[in-house]
Formats: sequence, structure tokens, C-alpha cells
Amino acid sequence: MALAALAADIITKIVVVATLQDRDPIRLLGGLLTLTETRNSGAAFSIGTGYTVVFTLIAIGVVVAILRTARNLRSLPWAICLGLLLGGAVGNLVDRLLRAPAPLKGHVVDWIQVPNFPVFNLADSAIVCGGFLAVLLAARGLQIDGTRLPGKDEQGDGGDADGTGGGATGENPGDVPAPEEKS
Repeated sequence: MALAALAADIITKIVVVATLQDRDPIRLLGGLLTLTETRNSGAAFSIGTGYTVVFTLIAIGVVVAILRTARNLRSLPWAICLGLLLGGAVGNLVDRLLRAPAPLKGHVVDWIQVPNFPVFNLADSAIVCGGFLAVLLAARGLQIDGTRLPGKDEQGDGGDADGTGGGATGENPGDVPAPEEKS
């Protein structure tokens, strides 16, 4: 997933720079979607434009943290989540490291605009989708190692996997029998 997100981001940025740079925006779908090439020296929504080096170092730390966390990964949903986050973080990090004006100070290429929202790119989209998925997985109690937190189930609504609302014994929700002792 990380490679797919990264490849999509890099390829689209190459195409955007080659075709949209120094051109008027292209309005599609009656203005619902606009393609326009802009450069962002700050973080999300161009916040902190004077702190490009700081954001670059933070992005490097995020990539390292994701790679370290991935060693304990035993869950496909979390693999997708971390892949999206990693691909997006590396996509924008590549811009920060390699684009003008200088290494560690590069401006990120943004090119997707929807009404009443800042311009963004596919890396940003991957990060947002990965973040949303992380919140959803954590709320449902699914751990990175594939286990579930006690008290959480597959529906995340207090019922059991068969949807009856009963616990493991089919009685009251949360009524789980104690493990048998071996003699």
C-alpha cells in the first residue's frame, strides 16, 4: 500500500509540474474540482511556512516511527492504514528533500482543489485516509498485532459476532465465561 500511494503521488506530481506549471487552473465538473499547480512550503493548509526544515525533520521522525511500528504488524487493516500513512509521508518528504529551493527546505507540489478547501495532493489524501482508518481501527479495539482490546468485538457495538447482542454464552452482553483451570 505504501508503494502504491507513493508511486501515485510521485507520478501525478511529475505530470502536474510538466503540464500545469505556469498555466491557468483547469476547472472540471462545473468547478467542483480544479486542477492547479501550487507550491507549499508549510504544513497542511500552508500553516507554518517559515518552518519547512522543522516539518521535514518531523516527517523523517514519522517515517521512522511507522517503520518501527510495522515490525509488530499482524493485522491487514492496520497494514493498509500504516501503508497509507507511510506512502503519504514519504511522498511529501521527497518533495521537501529534493525540490526547490533547497534540500530540507523544498516546497511540496499541491494540485487538487475542491470548493472551500485548500489545495492538496495525493500524499495528503493518503495521510488523511490513513489517519481516519487509524481512528476507526482504534475505536473498534483492533490492535496492530491483530488482537482486540478486552470488551471490544467485531461490530464495535457491544454485541457478539453473530449480531445477537449476547456475549460468548449468548446471555447478557459482555458475559464471557471464565477460562477453565487445568488440574
